[in-house]
Amino acid sequence: MARLGGRIARPDGCLLRGFVSFEQRIVAIEPSERAGDDYILPGLIDLQVNGSHGVDIMTASADGLLRISKNLAAEGTTGWLATAITSPLDSIERVNRIVDEAVAEQSEDAGPQSGASILGMHLEGPFISPHRLGAHPKLTLEPAGEALERVLALNRLRLLTLAPELPSALDAIQRLCARGVAVSIGHTDATLEQAEAGVAAGARMFTHLFNAMRPMRHRDPGVAAAALLASAATPAVIPDAVHVHPAMLRLVYRLRGAAGMILTTDKIGLAGARGASTSLGGARIKVDGGVARLDDGTLAGSVISMLGGVRVMVETAGVTAGEAARMAAGNPAAILSLGDRGKIERGARADLIVLGPALDLKAVFITGREMR
Repeated sequence: MARLGGRIARPDGCLLRGFVSFEQRIVAIEPSERAGDDYILPGLIDLQVNGSHGVDIMTASADGLLRISKNLAAEGTTGWLATAITSPLDSIERVNRIVDEAVAEQSEDAGPQSGASILGMHLEGPFISPHRLGAHPKLTLEPAGEALERVLALNRLRLLTLAPELPSALDAIQRLCARGVAVSIGHTDATLEQAEAGVAAGARMFTHLFNAMRPMRHRDPGVAAAALLASAATPAVIPDAVHVHPAMLRLVYRLRGAAGMILTTDKIGLAGARGASTSLGGARIKVDGGVARLDDGTLAGSVISMLGGVRVMVETAGVTAGEAARMAAGNPAAILSLGDRGKIERGARADLIVLGPALDLKAVFITGREMR
């Protein structure tokens, strides 16, 4: 049995100085003032990974996804969703097959050597607003008919981003939820009322708050206001201090608290890669100064890690390491209804990361075994 000591992130975002004992699962948590100053956090969970370390989800093989898993684990991320963007349905179905193959390979080779768990697929489109494409191609569809039936048949689909103002969207949200798929509102031109109707229909998240959505105005609060007000759905933010200004990160935190925010990276294949440019949906992306953009200046995902996002929240938004862990692990796990991940609690999976006092990564444990 292994034992770690330090400031332990609790499920509510508080920090408890003590020791964690674990095998494949957490066995005990013992308070102790002698435990030291390291931080012990649950392994981080990223709900939006478009690619990483030179691999693009839309063109990846199963081996490519497994390479992403190993690289993400080395950054402190222990679970993630492979994210497919707006594309022809044949391409989306191909991604689903590749995710299925990679998940099967991980199941046969569980443990730290297989890296971060591939938790399934996040489908970000094609049921999005043509007016809020962001970096997505113009291939949007209505969430109805054959298109919806083919999406519902994707066996690895865990999270789907859509625009609630589209025709048939509310019915689609209800059908997706009944199928066990979490629905997130994003890439949307929805009004406040349309977004609230989406939440009432079952949507549980908002994809990259403020980005690729109707802006918030004092007489037209729109979808962003719904994200800040909704108690039944949680806004996700990209905490790179580029997609959302640090002052806005602080504002969201003050309004929603640690229980009401999710951190995601929306990272692309250039994250952690040596190249300076790539393509996304046929459009060229360049990285300059740590910021990914299309040729026209549109932001095109990020190159930040989840742990980098945790540091941004601690350093610029005034949250504690424990609160940031809740945003980056516990709340994402809750969206996917993963009751044994994203928290340090007796009986939970021993997916843990150890950080030094300056939030430097010192160790990663997956199912209780240290990644070397």
